[in-house]
Amino acid sequence: MPVEELPEAVRSLVRPHQRPAFVPQVEPGETVERVSKIGGAPWLPDGADWPVCPNCQKPMQLILQLDLERLPEGTPDYGKGLAQLFYCTNDKPLCEVDCEAFFPFAKSVVARIVSGTTGKTAAAQAVPNPVEPKRIVGWRREEDLPQSQELSEELGVHGADEDDVFEALTDAELPRNGDKLAGWPLWVQGIEYPSCPKCKEKMRLVFQIDSDDVVGVQWGDMGCGHLTQCAEHKDQLAFGWACG
Repeated sequence: MPVEELPEAVRSLVRPHQRPAFVPQVEPGETVERVSKIGGAPWLPDGADWPVCPNCQKPMQLILQLDLERLPEGTPDYGKGLAQLFYCTNDKPLCEVDCEAFFPFAKSVVARIVSGTTGKTAAAQAVPNPVEPKRIVGWRREEDLPQSQELSEELGVHGADEDDVFEALTDAELPRNGDKLAGWPLWVQGIEYPSCPKCKEKMRLVFQIDSDDVVGVQWGDMGCGHLTQCAEHKDQLAFGWACG
């Protein structure tokens, strides 16, 4: 349901917190260009390495790579360079469980920004349970709103019956599920923003990765994952997920 079709009492209450979200449009296949992509091999500037899981000593899977300087208009300022999310997909041993990779800052996950224009896409490596590579070729803009719990507890929005707000947002499927850039997080087990290791401030959403959507991964039992960043210390990224 479009935001404009929410009941007027709810719409007027939540309108100040409306944000754009951007759904990735993809084409299958690997690319060696310095671009936004899913899966495959990372682009590495000179001196940067493909991360190896310290638990199993296998190369981690590149889940997502975002060219921060070529994101759609209306996206927050996430800085410059390439944001890269690596996750160990090995199940022998099951590093996801061994390292509690559902929590932010797990040792079998690397979320980072690399910079520099001199480098190349790494040679392909044998990654356990690989993610199908896709190129992100565009973005579809949709309007997004936070969950009712976030409205009341985090944003201090009051003034309408909370049950009515919850029902209206749920019926409208807001916040948006699925994979998306920016917008508002769809929380599965309550609000779980990580804190920046440097300043302890709440981190913000960069990219939501839902189970079995565009990226094509499964987080536990149909869970949802979130790549987040400190707005002040843009080099600080985190990833965590939760399932029902």
